[in-house]
Amino acid sequence: MARVKGGVTTRARKKKIFKLTKGFWGKKKNCYRFATEAVDRAGNFAYRDRKTKKRLFRQMWIIRISAILKENGLSYSKFMGAMKNAKIEVNRKMLSDIAATDPNSFIKLIETVKTA
Repeated sequence: MARVKGGVTTRARKKKIFKLTKGFWGKKKNCYRFATEAVDRAGNFAYRDRKTKKRLFRQMWIIRISAILKENGLSYSKFMGAMKNAKIEVNRKMLSDIAATDPNSFIKLIETVKTA
C-alpha cells in the first residue's frame, strides 16, 4: 500500500490558523506554534467579552436614565419602582434611547409615573 503524505491537510490546518492571526504582532502571526496559542487566547477573550459587553451596555443605559432623572429630582430606583406600579413595561434600552434623543417625552413619562 502506498504511503499517504499529509502535506495538503497540514497546510490547510495551518492556513486556517494564520488566517485568524492576520494583523497580530511579531511571531504570533507567522509562526504556527505561537499562532495557535494566540488564537486560543484570543478566542477565550472573545468568549468572555461577549458576556461582559451585555453587562457594560446595561450599565450605560442605567447611567443615562439616572442622569436625566437626577435633573428632575428623582432617583433611579424610585423611578423603576414607580414604573412597575404604574404597569409601564419599557426596557432600559428603550428608556435610555428616549432619554438621550427626546428628553421632553422622557420628562412627560416621568410626570405620568409620578402621578401613578
